[in-house]
Amino acid sequence: MDLKTKINDYIHKNKNKAIELLQNLVREKSVSGNEAGAQKIITNYLQNLGLVIDRFEPSIEELTKSSYFISERTSFEDSPNIVAILKGTGNGRSIILNGHIDVVPEGEISSWERHPYSGEIIGNRLYGRGTTDMKGGNVAALFAIEAIKKCNIPLKGDLYFESVIEEESGGAGTLATILRGYEADAVLIPEPTKMKIFPKQQGSVWFRVKVKGKVAHGGTRYEGVSAIEKSIMVINHINQLEKVRNTRLLDDPLYKNVPIPIPINIGKINGGTWPSSVSDLVTLEGRLGVSPNETIEEAKLEITRWLKTLSLMDDWFIENPVEIEFFGARWLPGSIDLGHPFMESLKKSYQNVYKNEPIIEASPWGTDGGLFTQIKQIPTIVFGPGETKVAHYPNEYIDLDELFRCAEVIAHTLLDWCGVDEK
Repeated sequence: MDLKTKINDYIHKNKNKAIELLQNLVREKSVSGNEAGAQKIITNYLQNLGLVIDRFEPSIEELTKSSYFISERTSFEDSPNIVAILKGTGNGRSIILNGHIDVVPEGEISSWERHPYSGEIIGNRLYGRGTTDMKGGNVAALFAIEAIKKCNIPLKGDLYFESVIEEESGGAGTLATILRGYEADAVLIPEPTKMKIFPKQQGSVWFRVKVKGKVAHGGTRYEGVSAIEKSIMVINHINQLEKVRNTRLLDDPLYKNVPIPIPINIGKINGGTWPSSVSDLVTLEGRLGVSPNETIEEAKLEITRWLKTLSLMDDWFIENPVEIEFFGARWLPGSIDLGHPFMESLKKSYQNVYKNEPIIEASPWGTDGGLFTQIKQIPTIVFGPGETKVAHYPNEYIDLDELFRCAEVIAHTLLDWCGVDEK
């Protein structure tokens, strides 16, 4: 029996172990600030596999020295990162498998058909917050490692598994692992891609725009200037910028199935103080998508300059220009050359498992991958089970068959990329 068949056989015969692990993880409500319980499960699992464990709480003091740090938290006490190390025998390429343990809140529980932290299985689906984003992907990676260990296959290259916090809030956990010195020849992030290979990832940054008006009594509203009405013009102008920015990606084949590759989304509006008063201030908050081909600073500069051209459309904005600021979460863009050996290794492994060609697209959302590519220039690919149409939604679930096939693909990739010591 060849090694890959041996691994597939192990995964097939031990599915219940992986299912139990995922259920236990889902039952831990690991929202930001509450990750310790889930990380303890991860730690115990990795210790049982015999891996070396580095458990550490990210240091705010160290993180704030980095220009890449973004978080509203002032402490990561009792919010540990976990890095597990499987040393290779030498002369092989190293790899990081990186996944976040934090999940977004469940929202209104009445919107769920079953409890969001039940880990209930119905048919071939395991339900609960975080199943797709991204505890299912983490379990796929962990089970790939287990299969290699239990089958006594010695890898030449070093393998690192990272279970990190704070991805949903901008990547402080992954940044902390980088600052701690962890790096490798490649990174695989098993975020939910529906088993598509994402060699490109857009970035994003949150922004806030203030639109000014002139207050007046509602009965004589013609004496005022409505910030609400002016904000409509501002939103339409931002929508035009979105069209301009996306025309630059029309020739990129990785975006052919993505209707809006780098969206600009207005997600929050606040304005006015009284129904019978003309509004003198509206605040718009949104998310600016950042192309893999640009930096966040370039994207920020473009929208800032674009908003200044409002004065050419309406004289009001000459004396009352809109104000823009950038705040909160931020994800860096990233990409890997399509001909890179790591791409070839993952594609070949996919072909071995699925017996067909993988779909290769650009990611419609950001991940921690941009931190690896921009800070350390490490080639990074996003590939994993689950799909974003159920992530962050009520009734989130993951298809278990897809999870196990992903584990096979990851395991095959580890063998091919790291190499096997056949002495």
